[in-house]
Amino acid sequence: MLLVVGRIGKPHGIRGEVTVEVRTDEPEARFAPGSVLVTEPGAVPTEPGAWRVPPKLTVESARWHQGRLLVAFSGVPGRDVAEALRNTLVGVDSADVDAPADPEEFHDHQLVGLAVVTPDGERLGEVDRIDHAPASDLLVVRRPEGRTALIPFVKAIVPEVDLAGGRVVVDPPGGLLDL
Repeated sequence: MLLVVGRIGKPHGIRGEVTVEVRTDEPEARFAPGSVLVTEPGAVPTEPGAWRVPPKLTVESARWHQGRLLVAFSGVPGRDVAEALRNTLVGVDSADVDAPADPEEFHDHQLVGLAVVTPDGERLGEVDRIDHAPASDLLVVRRPEGRTALIPFVKAIVPEVDLAGGRVVVDPPGGLLDL
């Protein structure tokens, strides 16, 4: 499974550097020189013979500039080629990512697909994805009737995550699932 760690933005300068919208807690590790990132193109060139985004990009250099990450990739010699990378998602394979050291911390891909149950064992649905909101992360739960529910991923509402058992226990306050 591809874990997105960034989205390539506009070119910076004429030497092929690009801005990157960071989508990882570990940008220094993910964008370290020599790191290989898998690509998911945002746009496909329409002109015949146009430069195509390769399936993998190798980080040549990365630096912070005015709060933005600037990255140079091997094989991207100038601004025109860098422009072709715009909106490309870059990521890593989930198999290459170590599990978090903190037992109370989880990667999104570990939670997606888990059953969501109440403390009594009543099935409420399945984790569809995780939304990262400013106040807290939200479990997006696909309910059996096809609707979705948003459950704040906080200890008071989600007291247990059982990866081995394939379930997330939630104790929602009244009305939360009716929104």
